Amino acid sequence: MTTLWQASQQLLTGQISPETPTQHALRAIAAESGEGKRVYTKVYTAAAQQQAAQAGARWQQQQPRSAIDGLPISIKDLFDVAGEVTTAGSRLLSSASPATANASMVDRLQQAGAAIVGKTNMSEFAFTGLGVNPHYGTPANPWQRAQQRIPGGSSSGAAVAVSDGMCLAAVGTDTGGSVRIPAALCGLTGFKPSASRIDQRGTLPLAASLDSIGVIAHDVRSCWLLDSVIADRPLTIDERNLSEAHFVIPQTRVLAGLDEHVSAAWLHALDVLRAQGVKITELPLQELAELDSINARGGITAWEAWQWHQHYAQSQPEAYDPQVLTRINRGSLLNEEDAAELYQLRADWKQRVEQAVAPFDGILMPTVPLIAPTLTELDDPARYMQVNLLMLRNTSVINMLDGCSISLPCHQPGAAPVGLMLSSTHGNDAALLSWAAAIETTLKRSS
Repeated sequence: MTTLWQASQQLLTGQISPETPTQHALRAIAAESGEGKRVYTKVYTAAAQQQAAQAGARWQQQQPRSAIDGLPISIKDLFDVAGEVTTAGSRLLSSASPATANASMVDRLQQAGAAIVGKTNMSEFAFTGLGVNPHYGTPANPWQRAQQRIPGGSSSGAAVAVSDGMCLAAVGTDTGGSVRIPAALCGLTGFKPSASRIDQRGTLPLAASLDSIGVIAHDVRSCWLLDSVIADRPLTIDERNLSEAHFVIPQTRVLAGLDEHVSAAWLHALDVLRAQGVKITELPLQELAELDSINARGGITAWEAWQWHQHYAQSQPEAYDPQVLTRINRGSLLNEEDAAELYQLRADWKQRVEQAVAPFDGILMPTVPLIAPTLTELDDPARYMQVNLLMLRNTSVINMLDGCSISLPCHQPGAAPVGLMLSSTHGNDAALLSWAAAIETTLKRSS
């Protein structure tokens, strides 16, 4: 397994040409026995090959556009590409007008010379944390693939594309955990930055107040590298000594109902960190209990989603995934007064939580409380909704906080993938990634 970071270093030293990893990714996508048809909704074979070849010439002349010039990257199917319809994992938009311009993020990738290999599948309109898609198929989780476990969502194709070598890293979105959930369930690293760091023009919204553009890769440095290309300002990360770290673990809500696999991996990870001298404080943080009441009627996500979807939801309800439509329709039960109250409640909640966690270097939580269930298990609509809520429970805390967050693999080799989530408040992205790199190194040594 070669990571994006490793490939970029190999390009710098002339060990490889960008054509090699790009061709490898395209072969993986096209493999009849693989998940390519469920992972990608569109594949840019010729364009990616051409970009890699042109980048190869630039590297030979020692004039690359960026550290990822010519390397294979995927983009989620809700980023506009000029001349193409943006379907967002739906059938509803398949006959919509093509985009007239690229999303800002796509322009950034093209300016950096990235070989964009295709658009990845996703939960319809990014509105579940499970990654199930009845229209284009659901990519199977790489772990125990024969059992057909869910990949997590909504950036489902993004995660499986990385895990299966169909790209070196992927760009997705995260409104309530949609980058971190599939990263955790597929044994990858997923980074959700502070939302304002990456321009979201040309990105089909779910809930603009909570949306952010994030990345999935094999490790922290690869996430940092891709983020540095698509963000308005690159981050600088530095070496951190974990014996100087002081993290907080909330005791309200986020530790409830961990399954045995998650609990074992979580406790082992904490033991490893404590052995390195990390100071960990347990804090009640009872403010987290308020989220259930704030979101009881669908919350900001349902309200904002309804504003975008109401015409389609009323005129073509049959075109939607019923599970997604149910969540969108909750927004119809809210009015402007309800929305104003929601925004005020969030602002007040955010201020109190920020104040409570200010003394700490980061917030530690399990990314999700469950390992990936099988698709068959979710055939029961009630179980589907229950698991979806559980998957989103911990990650969505950070979207409400407008913070930054990263999920790191913390399971033992061969075990079910489990994510350890490190989070911080808005704007602390560089420190977060620096601490995450130190944690990653320590966890890998212990496995």
